[in-house]
Amino acid sequence: MSVSTNPSARGRKAVAAPARRVRRLSRRDKVVLGMMVGIPTLIQLVLVWIPTLMSVGLSFARWNGLELTDIKPAGAENYQFVAHDYPPFWPAVQHNVLWLAFLALVATPLGLLLAVLLDQNIRGTRIYQSIFFAPVMLSLALIGIIWQLFYNRDSGLLNFLLGTAGTPQAVDWFGDSGVNIWAALFAATWRHAGYVMILYLAGLKGVDPTLREAAQIDGASATQTFFRVIFPAMRPVNVIIIVITVIESLRAFDIVYVINRGTNGLELISALVIQNLVGEGQVIGIGSALAVILLVISLIPITFYLSRAFGKDKEA
Repeated sequence: MSVSTNPSARGRKAVAAPARRVRRLSRRDKVVLGMMVGIPTLIQLVLVWIPTLMSVGLSFARWNGLELTDIKPAGAENYQFVAHDYPPFWPAVQHNVLWLAFLALVATPLGLLLAVLLDQNIRGTRIYQSIFFAPVMLSLALIGIIWQLFYNRDSGLLNFLLGTAGTPQAVDWFGDSGVNIWAALFAATWRHAGYVMILYLAGLKGVDPTLREAAQIDGASATQTFFRVIFPAMRPVNVIIIVITVIESLRAFDIVYVINRGTNGLELISALVIQNLVGEGQVIGIGSALAVILLVISLIPITFYLSRAFGKDKEA
């Protein structure tokens, strides 16, 4: 019995792979795609980029904010005035630095601690997560109002607990320029810690369990395992939290503006911008110069984050 070795017979059995057809976009698809890309781009252009460019231009001009014909070039006079002859500026810079240090050294570690505790699968962990995350869903302005009830001099909860409510010894937590910055910082911490907690919880859930097992086999304690294995493994989350913390310290505005419009010990750069751009005593050039300064400082952490993100993509 012979076996056929004819190559043509084997070739007939082979099935040619069908050519992959490329689907072309219809006119309707192009219209929908154009709207999905164009509308957000237009909104971003109108609400963000055009005002930003106008602020940069007005920071080098003098203008009363009424008629466009009154705009006159001023060079760097506005920036010189802000740096040398504008008394609230440097206290505002110091307060922004203090805000950053407090969020970084108090609020962020507190959020990390809450995340580690809630990652232990304790009973009712979902309820605790909801409680600690609730302030994140509130606006900072509303948080300022809530804490006003807590810090009120005559009927606030804090003075009531201290036994000084309604007495001359009661502390005016928001009115005293020596303590109101700390009161505002604790209010901001209440919100920031919950945000950091959620981010770190997500990071802890994404850590490879084999890393913990390997550390336990090597005899590492729970503390050593966390700081030498788990925490370094959450490097992407750490970078995001660093950037968020810096940006939060720069954009802090709502709380201090609700308390006393950013005056009397609560000067922040963002509050100074609004004070010079809105109201009867508006100075458009000074307010624009402050806004540009805040923009340039804000670009530092944003550039850092984007460079790390794109650098990681290129390595991959």
